[in-house]
Amino acid sequence: MLPDKSPEFALIESFRDQLRAVPGVELGIGDDAAIVEWGSRLGLLAADMLLDGVHFDSSSQSPVEIGRKALAVNLSDVAAMAGVPRFALVSLALPRSASDRLAVSVFEGLKSMANEFDTAIVGGDTTSWNGPFVINVAIVGEVAGERAVKRSGARPGDWLFVTGELGGSLSGRHLTFAPRVREAQTLHQTVELHAMIDVSDGLVADLYHILEESGTGAILNATAIPISAAARHSAADQSPLEKALGDGEDFELLFAVSPEDGAKLVSTNPLEIGLSHIGEITAEPTCLLRTDTGALTPLPRLGWAHALSDPSPD
Repeated sequence: MLPDKSPEFALIESFRDQLRAVPGVELGIGDDAAIVEWGSRLGLLAADMLLDGVHFDSSSQSPVEIGRKALAVNLSDVAAMAGVPRFALVSLALPRSASDRLAVSVFEGLKSMANEFDTAIVGGDTTSWNGPFVINVAIVGEVAGERAVKRSGARPGDWLFVTGELGGSLSGRHLTFAPRVREAQTLHQTVELHAMIDVSDGLVADLYHILEESGTGAILNATAIPISAAARHSAADQSPLEKALGDGEDFELLFAVSPEDGAKLVSTNPLEIGLSHIGEITAEPTCLLRTDTGALTPLPRLGWAHALSDPSPD
């Protein structure tokens, strides 16, 4: 059986369990974006909040990079559903000690991402307070074709793929990554994507989301994991493989397809970036790593998890 969820995701699941079905909502909490009726189409809604000292460091990283990342992580959520981004709302909580230049520079980063991916920034809110810098972006996208790709469609026997390379993102790539919007649309047009997610919390952590929503398990092949140069050359507190499995903030695409479509992708990669076949979906609800010797070992929930404390009893 899969191990218990982290407190953060157990809390999110408890929220989902309390919500009633609402007409016009095809999918609510529990995926990279919600799916809602939007006239004769289906829309995608997502939001991400970034905190100074957690998701970025304003003392050493430029406001332009911070603004760029704030929109890029939302674009990545739309990419994970193989959708098309359309509009964004931006809210800033600025430290009272900050100058107007901070907001202006952050907006430059936001605007660069919006222009690159044809996304209109249409509003938001700005306030100031005595706390650290906070930026929140809400994005509206559109489902491409007749259906969005969810986390819940993986099937036993499917092949697992990941784009790009993994690990070592905190050396700088977490600020400069390219959201895989175009790559997701190309894949959506080339093969039938059964399930997909962007790798934000870590390869294994995000794989667990697919497995739990799909009611399946998986085996990853250690020798097939694409490890970035940053992971190979970073400090040796963990092995490069461990970094690739758990570092997070890579914002690559992890997806499942049939063996037939998988063979098609292996034969001819339709993308301009790397594409790796890293494992298979299994019927048994476990998550295992096949080592270079062929041995199978359990994979714990590696990756980022917010620390949530239980409230003190009354």
